[in-house]
Amino acid sequence: MRAVLKTIDPVVLNYAANVLEQEGIEAVVFDTHASVMDGSMGFLPRRLMVLDEDFPKADRLLRAAVPEQMPEA
Repeated sequence: MRAVLKTIDPVVLNYAANVLEQEGIEAVVFDTHASVMDGSMGFLPRRLMVLDEDFPKADRLLRAAVPEQMPEA
């Protein structure tokens, strides 16, 4: 699995996961519990993970959907 997106914004995370789901890409959120442990203050980013084989398509989709959240290529 690879992280396709890292963010502290739960709205962006949910939106990105839905974009991928609509295209048939399964995504899993990592670090949710670590974020809760910091008091949900938003210090620790959560990671949106996809299978290695889905990463190229997921990356393209999210660069179009949430370009401001994606790292430079």
